[in-house]
Amino acid sequence: MIGETGMIWFGPSGNSEKFYEDGNRHSYQMPEWLKNMGLNAYEYQCNKGTNIKKETAEKIGDEAKKAGIRLSIHAPYYINLSSAEELKRENSIQYILNTCRIAKWMGADRIIIHPGSVGKLTREKAMMTALPVLAETIRRADSQGFSGITLCPEVLDKINNLGSLDEVITMCGLDERMIPCVDFGHIHARTLGSLKGTDDYNAIFDKIENSLGTERARKLHIHFSRIEFTQAGEKKHHTLKDTEYGPEFEDLARVLAERKAEPVIICESRNRMAEDAVIMKEIYEKVKNEMSI
Repeated sequence: MIGETGMIWFGPSGNSEKFYEDGNRHSYQMPEWLKNMGLNAYEYQCNKGTNIKKETAEKIGDEAKKAGIRLSIHAPYYINLSSAEELKRENSIQYILNTCRIAKWMGADRIIIHPGSVGKLTREKAMMTALPVLAETIRRADSQGFSGITLCPEVLDKINNLGSLDEVITMCGLDERMIPCVDFGHIHARTLGSLKGTDDYNAIFDKIENSLGTERARKLHIHFSRIEFTQAGEKKHHTLKDTEYGPEFEDLARVLAERKAEPVIICESRNRMAEDAVIMKEIYEKVKNEMSI
């Protein structure tokens, strides 16, 4: 299924409250639950650590395979490739490798990475610190048998984070297998509300395509939610019902349909990630059908 052409993948980041309200307790129950909702992707969260047992990871993977759910994994939040401390940089490499190991057990083909923070460094110095650490991570991942797992650096939410769109594109320039995780809510927050229409989305896709090529632009890993922000960047994730906050998914859906893109789209709405992923899928299908009439 994952190898099919013309596919677009919708799913949640982690487990919605409704998953538990419906009587479920274990993440290995998620794939069947998502399939019954009409979804086909799931981003498992290792954001607080990589402690999942091999047996559990394999069970999630088996259930996902049966349900036709494409898996990705979010690596720990506390990764910091640009830390001024060598030990923290080395630990960050290990967190990524540990996540790759879990991905291999689970059958997930992408892991999402928070690049780090600028801290007291200049942005240029932070990037010069992070790039060789990321290159070494790729080298070790290949040597440990993880070459089939795609590393996806994420566009981050705070202005003082290392992870602007340009910085993520530069990171992905290290290896042609890497794909950006473009969080449009984060872009909206760190640019103080810049996503106002299809032109703004097209400009992002054009920039990625011009830098990394058409194929990677078409196969993006996307995070989406409405987002509240301050002058520092993200304050809080919201749901699609919270219409006082942007950005608008319909504008993105139109751009994806026009470009015939085949991304993985992970919904990060507050507490109702799966339900909003269903709505996003419906919006996309409506837009696509209108364009074909």
